[in-house]
Amino acid sequence: MRNSVKMLILVLIATVCCAIYLFQDLNGSYDYALPRRAIKIIAMVLTGFTIAYATVVFQTITHNRILTPSIMGLDSLYLLLQTVIIFFLGSAHLFVVNKQVNFILSVAVMIGFALLLYQFLFKKGGQSIYFLLLVGIIVGTFFSSISTFFQVLIDPNEFQIVQDRMFASFNNINSDLVWLALIIVGIVVIYAWRHVKYLDVLSLGREMAINLGVPYDSIVKQMLVIVAIFISISTALVGPITFFGLIVANLSYQFFKTYQHKVLISGAVAMGIIALVGGQWIVERVFTFSTTLSVIINFIGGVYFIYLLLKERKAA
Repeated sequence: MRNSVKMLILVLIATVCCAIYLFQDLNGSYDYALPRRAIKIIAMVLTGFTIAYATVVFQTITHNRILTPSIMGLDSLYLLLQTVIIFFLGSAHLFVVNKQVNFILSVAVMIGFALLLYQFLFKKGGQSIYFLLLVGIIVGTFFSSISTFFQVLIDPNEFQIVQDRMFASFNNINSDLVWLALIIVGIVVIYAWRHVKYLDVLSLGREMAINLGVPYDSIVKQMLVIVAIFISISTALVGPITFFGLIVANLSYQFFKTYQHKVLISGAVAMGIIALVGGQWIVERVFTFSTTLSVIINFIGGVYFIYLLLKERKAA
């Protein structure tokens, strides 16, 4: 089956999932239920797009299909930021109550951290991407340890708010945040999509890319910044989803079996939308909100991650 036909099938499935979620059991509630469902779908599409795009790009740069951008410590930094704000300022502070301010602050801190990390590691040149990954793992573990420390000391009533931020949720999403995120993502996509052609060459390796005339270091830095922006926006919008990118990216590799990143990214995005919209429908209709979508995704993703490890070990 040709990749264009496969892509068409995925787009149709994603469209059907969105239509079912949007219109099922609406019962004429077009003024109340329809706008709220539409905001949820836009948020899920944004989240699926940003995480899928960032994961495929990140795995191409690192030449590793098991790693995800969360290894850079952005998820841990987000949880640390939320914990520190509530611990020192309280749950009634503007940074907690006002979702717009919290969103902008979270995105700014995470992007600022990523840029600072990249600048520090790349300013002298010659630093390996694997050294960057090692630093990211260490920093992420450090952030997680500090977050745990503050969570042990925090007031139990305040901790409930922190706990809500630990898991991604598409319920009660602020529409203003969705439109703000949509504008930011749209601007970044216009810039980033022009560089997708370089990813096909970067997948061949650093030496081969340089020999073919690709400014490797410059492109890698730009791609890492784009990854940081997308992960920061998705995390600040709905919360951390650890294994989601791993699932959709690897399924896209297996389904399309091509080197063209325009196809791989588009396929991962379509699968991400299907997974999020379909998964949220299951959470609401089957489990009746007794669990969250992130718990299901992390469970499936954890099992899939173990499968990939065993597969790589067997291949080696």
